[in-house]
Amino acid sequence: MASRTAPLRIVVLAHENMNLLDLTGPVQTLFTANRGTRGNASTRYEVAVASESGDLVTTSCGLQVMTVSLSSLDGVAIDTLIAPGGCKGDEYVVSPGLVSWVNQRAPHVRRLCSVCTGAFLLAASGQLDGRRVATHWEWASRLKKRHPQIIVDPDKIFVRDGTVWTSAGVTAGIDLTLALIEQDYGHQLAIDTARQLVMFMKRSGGQSQFSAPLAAQAGESDRFVELHAWVAAHLDHDLRVERLAEQAGMSTRTFARAYTAKSGTTPAKMVETLRLEAVRRLLEETDLPLKRIAVVTGHVDEQNLRRVFSRRMGVNPVDYRARFSAHGDALRART
Repeated sequence: MASRTAPLRIVVLAHENMNLLDLTGPVQTLFTANRGTRGNASTRYEVAVASESGDLVTTSCGLQVMTVSLSSLDGVAIDTLIAPGGCKGDEYVVSPGLVSWVNQRAPHVRRLCSVCTGAFLLAASGQLDGRRVATHWEWASRLKKRHPQIIVDPDKIFVRDGTVWTSAGVTAGIDLTLALIEQDYGHQLAIDTARQLVMFMKRSGGQSQFSAPLAAQAGESDRFVELHAWVAAHLDHDLRVERLAEQAGMSTRTFARAYTAKSGTTPAKMVETLRLEAVRRLLEETDLPLKRIAVVTGHVDEQNLRRVFSRRMGVNPVDYRARFSAHGDALRART
């Protein structure tokens, strides 16, 4: 962290149908850093919200945002450029004007960042080629398909690859901005800012603990809908592949091959994912002790539950409940 005497200029790009929180999350976080705590208010960041036209921009939720035009920034030095995400529909349409402008300015900024599907804009500008990046978990496969030269990490809250920072969906833009503040002004200001925002400075685990993307259910084939429902209702049963094949009315070998081809995951992984989703839900919504949760979700015992949950979710079940449930104190009292 270098000593800084002048405020850093941050430009956040705005476009029609963007996610409001993709923009306001980083902007509010930077404002909070300027306000500071302990009587240390200072203009550490100068933030501009810019669009191609400089007009009002309508976000996906209908609220409008005032912007300055990109042309007004001609000749203005930019420290950090942030591209929020959000779009209309299921395809991310990139504005040629924004692509051209990012191409012109990216080589001259200290940091290039995206929030959520803002990674599509940076990718279309060629700024992510060969880099490891993050985006919203639901869009990760589409980003990889459209830009196969990019290494997409579908689970990370945010990823830093050199001077390029990319984040997962929506609120992850706040996590990314806290990390930028820490790089610029140190850990103390970052943690003070996080406290003011009532945020964790660094969240444990990855996107999976928040989105719970069930590969077995997202885009599932009609052929296995009933099987998934049956598995979800019998998590405490013997769910080895032989039993699943019997339930599906197929031979074990044929079932394993057909299921993997249709869903893109193995039957065993599907069972593990559905069991973990049940655990996550019980941790959030009940005060059941871990021993009981292990039994009803088919993990047999608490030790196995802890091991599997920590491996897949990146955080142990006690910490998960403490963060995401009103029953955290009850669980700690019982374990």
